[in-house]
Amino acid sequence: MYCVKKITEDITWIGSSDRKLPFFEGVYPAREGVSYNSYFVDDSKTVVIDTVDKSVSGMFFENLKYMLKGRPLDYVIVTHMEPDHSATLGELVLRYPEVKVVCNQKTVNMIKQFFDFDIEERAVLMNENDKFSSGSHEFTFINAPMVHWPEVMMAYDSTDKILFSADAFGSFGAIDGSIFADSVDYEKDYLDEARRYYTNIVGKYGAQVQMALKKASSLDISMICPLHGLVWRKDLDKILTSYDKWSRYEAEEKGVAVLMGSIYGNSSAAADIIAGKIAEKGLPVKILDMSVRHFSEAVSLAFKYDRIVFVSPTTDGEIFEPMAETVKAIASRNLQNRKIAIVENGTWAPVSGKNIREMLSGLKNTEIVENTISIRSSLKEDAETLADSLVSAICD
Repeated sequence: MYCVKKITEDITWIGSSDRKLPFFEGVYPAREGVSYNSYFVDDSKTVVIDTVDKSVSGMFFENLKYMLKGRPLDYVIVTHMEPDHSATLGELVLRYPEVKVVCNQKTVNMIKQFFDFDIEERAVLMNENDKFSSGSHEFTFINAPMVHWPEVMMAYDSTDKILFSADAFGSFGAIDGSIFADSVDYEKDYLDEARRYYTNIVGKYGAQVQMALKKASSLDISMICPLHGLVWRKDLDKILTSYDKWSRYEAEEKGVAVLMGSIYGNSSAAADIIAGKIAEKGLPVKILDMSVRHFSEAVSLAFKYDRIVFVSPTTDGEIFEPMAETVKAIASRNLQNRKIAIVENGTWAPVSGKNIREMLSGLKNTEIVENTISIRSSLKEDAETLADSLVSAICD
């Protein structure tokens, strides 16, 4: 059986989706699954653009066999060497021993680390702006280092004006029928997962993404084909604008992410009171209980809104562990241009606020509200006044 999807007259998606994957890269919950995109160019020379993860190798090779119809495979273009896109490269070479590998020198070095086949005899090396022709299609290669690995290069097909963008412009989420972003309700069903994907996988490398966007802006692009998620053939400004904002660490909208951990309910009560008062100010507000939510959701929400309130108990003289993981994840993504307030709780030595402040002290262009609200075990009569003070500070 095969399952392919036409992109253009002679370019076809031959990837597959994994809907049973519990955690992408062993870390990020894959609630809606994930797609692994590979593309076949049916030209004078047959070309595969990237392979797939081992979990979907069966469907991938069935799709490739169907598209080749007994012909040899001439080339495979490798834009990104991460194993979710290259794990089946070794098997591809075994099945099609005459295939040439179009890549750059950094990719060659990585292939040697992952595989035992002789890459030197089959490598077709490409540098920045080098061109490769498969017949009627001419590809120009654009280096995009650290988006999000150092060897990444995008491939631009000047014939159909398609940018094969490697891991850029991708998303979590399986392909449900159509491959095209304009055929689904993107804002409702995919935007949150696209943001969660970018902010967690690529978010640390905003400066490098800006460089890649600058290079892409010089190209006449009518379609974007990423290695995960949907293909963009209309309204490209939607995904390009999102990437521009995210990589400049500019919030999508004014609002408050209340990131909270609670052991016995007192910190949760404080978060509810604060969120209610923020809502009364007319700002969007969302509470995430990090005791039961994954840190990747908090990272995504922190990129969406321009303000964050951290509410955390103290345990054994440290930040409550789920909250510590959350704060660390946000800090490591180099989040910038935010306003932050902190609420701490503790029975004998509430120090979580101090520790959170220290962990976030390196964030650029970020204001941490001076006064940390400190709760001693449970909310008292002054809770209302304290909450009003914090809400005024975070909302002004």
